[in-house]
Amino acid sequence: MGPEFGETLTALARSAVETGFAPRPPHPADLLERVAPRPRITALDDPGATFVTLERDSRLRGCIGTLTALRPLGYDVVRNARLATRDPRTAPVGIAELPELTVTVSVLSPARPLAVYSFATLLDRLRPGTDGLTLLGPERRRATFLPSVWRSLTEPERFVAALLRKGGWPRSLWTADLRLSVWPEDLAAERYTAESFSARWAA
Repeated sequence: MGPEFGETLTALARSAVETGFAPRPPHPADLLERVAPRPRITALDDPGATFVTLERDSRLRGCIGTLTALRPLGYDVVRNARLATRDPRTAPVGIAELPELTVTVSVLSPARPLAVYSFATLLDRLRPGTDGLTLLGPERRRATFLPSVWRSLTEPERFVAALLRKGGWPRSLWTADLRLSVWPEDLAAERYTAESFSARWAA
């Protein structure tokens, strides 16, 4: 995937957000024809999983994504870009702040199960800066960190502990020395990689 692909993805995400404020936002197919008319990059029509992140002055304004390829990649970008403006973890994005935003579109590889049964093994197998990590538990519990999170959580122990906290696992687990903690029988781990493209809104 080259620069043209990244520019198309970020332009599509920006268009999705901007038109999302309309009473009747245009369908993803219409946005694709506007931003990437045919013949276009074939990957946009292939199934794909993406995350769209919105930031203002390096502060998160929204991040929504899909871990599994459920729809054409271009449609997934439009969906996640619009949902990111209403991320429940932050106040809704206002139209007036759009010029100050940075948008990042991350395209995820298929997730692969990690055959680990101890935190020590998980920590040793993680590739800082490369791996995204998903932890799965009972009752549909799931939490994920994109590879970009390694920029602020550079050590595997901190990375995994923060993900356990995010997913609502018991405090006694993520505040302890992870290498000595007992791996829960109902815990599973998957990893993936991501290629990310960022652009300033006003660019």
